[in-house]
Amino acid sequence: MAAQMTNAHRRFLQVLMSNGITEGSEARKLHQHCCETDKVYYAHDKLDDFISTINSHLQPLFMQIRKGISEEDGRAHYAVVNLAETEVTKMASDYTEIELELFRKTMDLIILSENGFASSTDILNLADQLKTKKMKKKEAEQVLKVFVEDKWLSEKNGEYTLHTRCIIEMEQYILSNYQDVARKCNLCHSLAIQKKTSFYRLPALTVECVHHPYCGSHSLEQSVAYLLLFVTTFS
Repeated sequence: MAAQMTNAHRRFLQVLMSNGITEGSEARKLHQHCCETDKVYYAHDKLDDFISTINSHLQPLFMQIRKGISEEDGRAHYAVVNLAETEVTKMASDYTEIELELFRKTMDLIILSENGFASSTDILNLADQLKTKKMKKKEAEQVLKVFVEDKWLSEKNGEYTLHTRCIIEMEQYILSNYQDVARKCNLCHSLAIQKKTSFYRLPALTVECVHHPYCGSHSLEQSVAYLLLFVTTFS
């Protein structure tokens, strides 16, 4: 039987839904605040158990709190995902049809690129190629700004990529609709939009390892474990 939901759990869920996405350290502070405010048991290392209780009650509603890792710095983030919705239905209530088309085409550019980024120039060039309705470049710039503010896209020096929120909420959609190019990181096993490929040479073969740039530079133990798994599986 699932553990009982308390007001602390409900408060935590409400804030998470309101935020859209919450960074790991903030989620831990929120966990403590909710437990202390509603005078329920709190342990600093029990956040995962706390979230599991919420998820057990969200399951009949086809919702779930999911944890994802930022491709920029490897920090954990949490977001509430509606499992019954696709990317289209989830965003349809917040954006117009033409804005959604621009987002889809931007996603295409990002996912099909080699490094997981699309330049603002390439995206803006799509504005007058939209099937729904042509969009002026100034309008497209404003729409992109909104996507960044709403944490669907991230922008740095004129280059756009998918925000951590987008990756968490749309991982299954991306894996299903971009099967030929979408890959999971061999080290952390999460979807890799910003990905690199490393090659490890063994005596009898060369092993390809797709990984996030962050994972590749901070996960030596995982890299060794991946190689051992590969050798064990195929030897």
